[in-house]
Amino acid sequence: MAVGEDWQRDVLRELNGGDSASGAPQGAGALGSASAAQPSAGDSAAQPDAGNPAAPSGRPYTGPAEGTFRIRPLEPRQADASRDGSTPAPSAGVGALSAANADGGPTPGSQHPNPGDAGLSTSDPRQASAAPHPHTAGTLDAIAAARAAAPYGSGAPEPQPSGLPVPTPHNAPTDRPATLPELRIPGGRDAAVPMATPESVPTIDPRLAVALGKPVHGDSVAKRAGRSVRKLGSSAAQDVTEESRIGRELQQPVTTGRVIAVTSIRGGVGKTTVAALLARSFNHYRHDPVLALEADGALGTLPVRLGAESVRWSCADLADILTPAMQLTDVTGYLVPVTDGGWLLPASQGRLGAPLSMRTYRTVTLALRRYFAVTVVDCETLPGEVARTAMDTAHARIVVAPMTAEGVGGTRVVLDWLAHLPHSALSTTVVALTANSPDMTLDLKAATAHLREAGVTVLPVPYDRHLAQGGPIQTALLGRATRQAAVALAAEAMERAVRVR
Repeated sequence: MAVGEDWQRDVLRELNGGDSASGAPQGAGALGSASAAQPSAGDSAAQPDAGNPAAPSGRPYTGPAEGTFRIRPLEPRQADASRDGSTPAPSAGVGALSAANADGGPTPGSQHPNPGDAGLSTSDPRQASAAPHPHTAGTLDAIAAARAAAPYGSGAPEPQPSGLPVPTPHNAPTDRPATLPELRIPGGRDAAVPMATPESVPTIDPRLAVALGKPVHGDSVAKRAGRSVRKLGSSAAQDVTEESRIGRELQQPVTTGRVIAVTSIRGGVGKTTVAALLARSFNHYRHDPVLALEADGALGTLPVRLGAESVRWSCADLADILTPAMQLTDVTGYLVPVTDGGWLLPASQGRLGAPLSMRTYRTVTLALRRYFAVTVVDCETLPGEVARTAMDTAHARIVVAPMTAEGVGGTRVVLDWLAHLPHSALSTTVVALTANSPDMTLDLKAATAHLREAGVTVLPVPYDRHLAQGGPIQTALLGRATRQAAVALAAEAMERAVRVR
């Protein structure tokens, strides 16, 4: 009986000393009951300190008993994982012990409540250490192969057996959404397809620019000399009074931007020339921004007449860019500055393409009215869709008619059409009779009276050599009568545009 007690006491010393038994000696089937039994009071004094195990009574201490093993030190990779706070994957050598600890089993140095619950037979002391993890051996081999393939320090997660929780760092990135949110820019365009900046196109081919020749004055030398002589005997006060009156009419304040549309019944009658003269007159007398808008996409010549060297952005381009949040400085970046002042927006880049649509015209004019006090629109010829829309929505209208019998007759038809519009369009319409030749045979008084019967104001624009030459218009080279007619026409149009609220 004493021999049996000494054997049990030796096992308790080894367990309390920090050594873990991987198995029991042959015939140790009663290990569970022996380890669960507490030593008697008489034997408590004979037990040595747990931290320094002593040899059993009557036997020299020769080290750990056979059938016990110590926990192997952590591998470098497992040690790093333990310092980082993550759970290292179990290795093949300690798979049974790690699995037992993860499932709530006994730890090294603790007592198992029931040897039968451990799932190991105690008949063979080597069976416990050789018992595999509950997972298959193929899973452990795959884990070992994955560890060998991943380089140390690469940051790759440790492979885990199926069924065990995989630790997830707190700062692990979440899964990306299936689709990224669409980014939009002002104007409604998709950010994935940004609008390409158009190339700058010269208004006149450089090979033709040298063919323009030297610009001539609108009045001949003899006419200018005779006017200088007459000026010596005339009163300057009368000229100053007239200039002051015209200046007051042109400088009338506006609450919102005014739109003045210029059109004609056919091309080649001076429609674009009159629009350019109006824009230059407003630029000269007004101190707020003035815009010249070209709404004639069929190879219009307004940029050439205003002296623009090149054009880039068109009305169609600006319709997709303009937003209510834009400032005047943002808008003018897409416009062409005019030499004498003001800004220009062409309808095209001098190429044949899609015509200007009515929707684009409405979008551009409504948006630009916020920035410019006066907008002079060079429309296409009647009865075009854009021309009819411009005549209907403008604050004032100017119909350019050639000083010919057929020109005056066609203009009268247009005036009758304007009379049937829902609002009083005739009261805000002015007719400009242009002379394209110095030798006009049509009676000016008779033509003017025929047009005034419709209830409109008629102003003649005389022939001018500088305008007939073509190319950029230079205000200093205009004839005196032409300059006065342009200023008077601008004043009449402004007077009627201000009436509309």
